Amino acid sequence: MKKKYIKFLCFILLASCQNEDYDDSENIDPPLAICTDGIAKVDGTDYEYSCLNYNLMGYVSLEEMDAQAGNDCWGWTDLSTGREYAIMGVNNGTAFIDITDSTNPLYLGKLPTATVDSSWRDMKVYNDYVYIVSEASDHGLQVFNLAKLRNVETVKVFSADFIYNQYGQAHNIAINEDSGYAYTAGARTKGIHALNLSSPLDPQLELEAPEFGYSHDAQIVTYKGPDQDYFGKEIYFGSNQNKVVVVDVTNKSEPKLISSFFYDHQYTHQSWLTEDHKYALLGDELDELDSSYDLKVDAKTRTVIIDLSDLDNPVHHFDYYSENKAIDHNGYVKGNEFFLASYTAGLRIIDISNIDQKYIIETGFFNTYNDHNKDGLNYQGTFKNQDPGDDHDGKKGNTDAFNGAWSVYPYFKSGNIIISDINSGLFIVKKQL
Repeated sequence: MKKKYIKFLCFILLASCQNEDYDDSENIDPPLAICTDGIAKVDGTDYEYSCLNYNLMGYVSLEEMDAQAGNDCWGWTDLSTGREYAIMGVNNGTAFIDITDSTNPLYLGKLPTATVDSSWRDMKVYNDYVYIVSEASDHGLQVFNLAKLRNVETVKVFSADFIYNQYGQAHNIAINEDSGYAYTAGARTKGIHALNLSSPLDPQLELEAPEFGYSHDAQIVTYKGPDQDYFGKEIYFGSNQNKVVVVDVTNKSEPKLISSFFYDHQYTHQSWLTEDHKYALLGDELDELDSSYDLKVDAKTRTVIIDLSDLDNPVHHFDYYSENKAIDHNGYVKGNEFFLASYTAGLRIIDISNIDQKYIIETGFFNTYNDHNKDGLNYQGTFKNQDPGDDHDGKKGNTDAFNGAWSVYPYFKSGNIIISDINSGLFIVKKQL
């Protein structure tokens, strides 16, 4: 009887091990650079980066991606394999990197730009397809099946699976993964441009609304916030140069403006909601600059927090000022943390758990820009060109403040965070244990 019991236990243990999800997020190899006393130094080099609580796990240079400048980034997790992939926009296309082993990232290849090179490229993922727009003339929307990245053994030049050409250049794209609609932002006079993605290689236009103006960036959600009048509806939050617009897009044949949020704007660049949809964290890309469009002497990165408890009447909650003399660019919320790419200040991580009490605080960072000497990993001394769009155009000048971290993607299950750096390439960082 005892032998049978032992055999039974062994069978149970074996079965549980076989059924357990494989997790290789803890890499055997050490990080590329461990953050110690505020510095992450790459062994065997002179490269070092200011940091707090985040290690540099891995890196892929612009040179390896055969590019001269970086821009936006996003991520994809292959649910059939559990592997994690970074998707990074560069001046001449879109690069794909397997970062499952974050200390040994594998560059897989590139989808070239549809027409000409551009400083701006943006992408989002839905159901294993990536949708890519660019400010390149006549670029349209590239659709690429990410399943093609499986089992790639040599660096490849990929081809788009479909190109949607009902607009040419566009600045951004947002996808509501709950509804399966993609919203192109900044396609000039198109306004809100919504595509049904139920057939990924044949996206169908269901809404084009120029009356809502030019959106530089947008987030669209199936609303689950405190305003019961709109609970369950599809709501569009657009960063529209001088304001944030809130639009009910549930009925694609009859979108309705709910409200507009105005503030002491310079250029309304990008906003992102807290997970409870109660607040939006807004970045204004020009408010840290003086009248000559150089950084103010006393510049501190500002985040404008909007209270969305009443969507018909969004109100200013408070302004958060960091201690960083830098310009904020793209920021994303995960749980109670706000991950903000701040150009020459790199990635900043902000605890927003006390946002109700008007108190949020920086708890970590990793500065990819290498603010010590600019001699970072394959640093390219190129400037980010001016963003397009009416009153933004021509205001940036050629200031060094528009270099560094363009964007961040913090949503990998492993805890890996990717940062796209304009001058150096792709950085993979992870919080210290």
